[in-house]
Amino acid sequence: MSMFTRSVLELFSFPRYVLLNRQLRDSRIRTLYSAAALGLDNYSKTRERVQNQFTNMADRFRSKMEEISHPESKNLVFTEDLKNMVHLAGENDVELVLKMLRRFNNQSKDLRFGTFVFGPVVMRMFYYLNKPDEALNAFKDSALDGIFDQLISYQLLLDLLYKNEKYQDMLTVFEMIKDKQIQNARFPKNVVVLTMAACYKLNSEDSLKYASDLWKNLQEVGHQPTRRAATFIAALALNQNAPHITAEIISNVGAQNYITIRNLKAAALADLNRLEDAVAVLRRAVQVDNPNQAKVSFTKDVVEKVKAASEREERKEIAHEAQALLKRLSENGHTVDQILDDMVCAEIAVTDLHGPRNRERRYIAATFERTERRDPPRSYQRPGLRDLL
Repeated sequence: MSMFTRSVLELFSFPRYVLLNRQLRDSRIRTLYSAAALGLDNYSKTRERVQNQFTNMADRFRSKMEEISHPESKNLVFTEDLKNMVHLAGENDVELVLKMLRRFNNQSKDLRFGTFVFGPVVMRMFYYLNKPDEALNAFKDSALDGIFDQLISYQLLLDLLYKNEKYQDMLTVFEMIKDKQIQNARFPKNVVVLTMAACYKLNSEDSLKYASDLWKNLQEVGHQPTRRAATFIAALALNQNAPHITAEIISNVGAQNYITIRNLKAAALADLNRLEDAVAVLRRAVQVDNPNQAKVSFTKDVVEKVKAASEREERKEIAHEAQALLKRLSENGHTVDQILDDMVCAEIAVTDLHGPRNRERRYIAATFERTERRDPPRSYQRPGLRDLL
């Protein structure tokens, strides 16, 4: 079977959500959160179902929605029509969806009998169509006030901007989110992670200052940043020749044995010319070597940093020990053909939503079949299941 024939068969054999996952995974511009974590796989499946329902009817439906959305029209935009349009929308339908959404949002609250919340599903539409500018403008649109006030909508918007390398826009969005404090969360964890990721990607003196100020604010209010947020600012500091900041950030992270933390610690200590301490980090990887567990590995650029530190080291016995240890790590499979950036920016998949400490994760997984002003429900599901029904 030729490669072309196989590709055609895949196109017609696989569900579109599988192709979406593959597209996100293979894209050179990496997203931070997986398609499943953002609910994009379920949105894609719902699109497929709705489009099948509207076979040979979609154009007439669009024309009808254009009439309803005309400024002089007195008709109402019904929830079901807007839901269908969001799942039918193609490249040229975004403005129609926004016109319907503005009219829907401005309709008298007394005429709304449903509790469907459109923010997450509309953001998934923008994501699916890869429309970062349109998503950002909609988020800022005063006529759509309240539509996108959900944690998962923030996460979707920020990840879409991240995917398209609009890192400065991400910081602008973060400042807006802080002022909203939705669900009593001024610093939602996933929003903080994405903001730190934006600072890391900007990789400048200003972005390090922004990330450092944010980190201090988090500490002042008693917010415990996630490991991923910590690794982004720690890696940024390393790239900005501030390994002392890296070492300080990493020392406050609980998961000291995590592979990214080990690599950052070894790299920072090497840059600080604390070779003996860096060697201790590497040595522990050899000492805990267990054939039944994945090997503790170090990236090639971290290995080079330790090697360079050994060449600068004036104490020959420490330098020789470091070089011998690096050779042993290589021979025993403890080095990988990756760079630290690959680990820092690794995709975040769906996480467990049932732990007692995962309150915000449960918020993100909320069904959204309620208005954003109500209290969160007592039971939760994975992200974006019922808000697409």
